[in-house]
Amino acid sequence: MQYISANSFGFLPNNSGIENRKALQKIVDKTGTIYINQPGEYKIAGTVYISSHTTLKFGNGVFLKKVDEIGNFSHVLLNKGALTKNYDEHIKIENLYIIVNDIDIRKYDVFGLNGQIAFYYIKDLVIEGFRCMDLGKLQFGIHICTFEDIIIKDVIIKGDKDGVHLGKGKRFTISNGVFETYDDAIALNAQDFDIGNPELGWIEDGIIENCYDLDDNKEEKVGYFCRVLAGSWLDWYKGIEVQKSDTVVSDGKLYRVSAKPDGTKYISLTKPTHSRGEKIIDGICWVMTQNTVEYNVGVRNIVFRNIFLSKPRVGFAFHFSDNKYNRSYYKGSVLPIQKQMSLDNIRILHDKQTNLFEIGTPLDYISITNSYFENSKIRFYNSTSIDDYLLTHLIINDCVFNGKNLDELINNEVKNKKIEVLSSLNVFRNIIK
Repeated sequence: MQYISANSFGFLPNNSGIENRKALQKIVDKTGTIYINQPGEYKIAGTVYISSHTTLKFGNGVFLKKVDEIGNFSHVLLNKGALTKNYDEHIKIENLYIIVNDIDIRKYDVFGLNGQIAFYYIKDLVIEGFRCMDLGKLQFGIHICTFEDIIIKDVIIKGDKDGVHLGKGKRFTISNGVFETYDDAIALNAQDFDIGNPELGWIEDGIIENCYDLDDNKEEKVGYFCRVLAGSWLDWYKGIEVQKSDTVVSDGKLYRVSAKPDGTKYISLTKPTHSRGEKIIDGICWVMTQNTVEYNVGVRNIVFRNIFLSKPRVGFAFHFSDNKYNRSYYKGSVLPIQKQMSLDNIRILHDKQTNLFEIGTPLDYISITNSYFENSKIRFYNSTSIDDYLLTHLIINDCVFNGKNLDELINNEVKNKKIEVLSSLNVFRNIIK
């Protein structure tokens, strides 16, 4: 294995962003283990593309600052395989501190990939010690899609957009994270609006632990600590009505509608069949999203534990989108059933009236143990006029609530929704505020 000092190859605090990008790219092309030890603020004026079997280690006092010297750019780091849909593997990023510096833009190397650091078609990835305190309104901190076996740990992310945003993949851990974000701290978006993820698919087998959702002290509270987004769609047929972000299956591929978020509905008369990119057909811009066919997607087999929620907003949202940006459930499609959610030691650290859980999709099982609700509730609601939200098993043990009983805790707004509740050893404080 090679051990390389980036500083000795011309990656230096006093250089221009153009010089530093070229130097760092030349070094990472060698793969191996690369160190950046000299403290300082390093300008960077473009994306650096990283490949398999590469470790980047940043020393204390090293900051990468995005600068516009030859035009705005999106990612600071992106894996090379993202451009060709070939898996990269065994990549590790340690102690990277990014200063966004208002270089916050959706300028796609891969359509739908928006992270300050981003990985797409990736296996065996570790991101440790990541810091970013000035996220803008367009780009996520960390964005990963189409993955296997990733670890994200010891991160502090603050700003306006999502902290960690995941698309389809399996086996992941997000741990020891501090988030202060206007939008979602963590997004598990199996389905997403058209520019929110490059592919659609199930997100499964994950652990989210030892995380903090800090209050950004903004008057408007939006987003969630964790968004869990599902969706489903149909085979294309002549005359199908579609809008922005809608998905269809056609010719063994998934196609999505790229359009302005103005609520316009389109009638599709000619099915999309192109093999890559986008094509305008009947006035509809169709983007070929992926060659693998899925009809419904969601999130399953996730463990949340040791979560501390200081921001008075919804903690966990299991939902479909239904707005001008995204319609994630298409009427008549086969419903995705989100599965096996286990939560332990969830702590509400504010006293506002909020919903700790908002559940607007079929969900088979949710277990909540050893948690402190304060004044928060569990809400079941009908988000898209679905006829049957199916049975949910709700297990609540060893929890503390401000209320008289479970009837006050659970708000079921869905007609004919069945909830089977099993509970024991809970404490109801019934404190009037």
